[in-house]
This record gives sequence, structure tokens and C-alpha cells, in this order.
Amino acid sequence: MSYSVYQVMYTLAIEDPDMPTPRFHNVIFVEIEPETSGTMYHVTGSITDVGGMKYQEKKGRHPNQSESPNTYVGLGKIKVTDYPEVDRILRALPTPPKQKHFNIKTMKTEQMKPDGTFYEPGEPRPPMIKCTEWTVNQAIPALYASGILRK
Repeated sequence: MSYSVYQVMYTLAIEDPDMPTPRFHNVIFVEIEPETSGTMYHVTGSITDVGGMKYQEKKGRHPNQSESPNTYVGLGKIKVTDYPEVDRILRALPTPPKQKHFNIKTMKTEQMKPDGTFYEPGEPRPPMIKCTEWTVNQAIPALYASGILRK
């Protein structure tokens, strides 16, 4: 017995002007009840929040039941007996930290360095990490690497 696993991309109401577009809120969805419901795993909050974004596991409707426009892609399957491991693996991953702050010198919210100081004009800046980067670059690879998610 196994559960299907999907990457779901929900349309954003408001996009971050400092991030490449188009952007989507990305989650991992484990389908528990076929075509009906399952569990969503994602990071929420903002990269302007103290402490950055937070990991969340929550019950949810199947992506095809959602009122907001979305796209979902099958990632593979996990054994029912491995299902509890999904939360353990994803909870252990680092979440996106605070990466932006209001700069009183320029009177706007700007990307900041890990030490809290601001970048100078023209200074190279690393790409910011939000839910998409966490899901695509950390969470999905971690599930495959663990061996519990199989294509």
C-alpha cells in the first residue's frame, strides 16, 4: 500500500517585487484519501519576519479540490508505513531565514546580509530563499535521498 506525493504550486495573491516572476507558493502534498484529502508540508510566513519562515504540516484538501488556481505534479509514491517519516525528514531541514528588513536610510524594505547589515549599491547579492527554493532545492531532494519517496 502506498500514497501518491505531489508538488503543488498555488498562485500568489501578491508577489514579492524583489523575486523573479512568476512566483507560486510551493508545497508537498501526500494524498491520503484518493482525490479528496491528504497532508501538506510547506514553509509559511515571510522572509521579513524575525526568525524567517516556519515549517508547517497540516491536513488539506486534494489540489484538485482547491478554490485557488494551482498546478500539481506527481513526484512519486511513499509506502504507507513510511508516511510518518515525511514530517520527521522535512521538520529537520533549515527553513528560509530572515533575508529582508526595512532600511531607514533608503526608506524601503531591502535584502540584507546574514549579519543584518544591508548590501551596498552594486554589491553582489545571493538569491533569496522562499517556499519555492525550500521545496524544490531542499525538501524534495531530501525525500528522494532518504529513499522513502520513489518515482
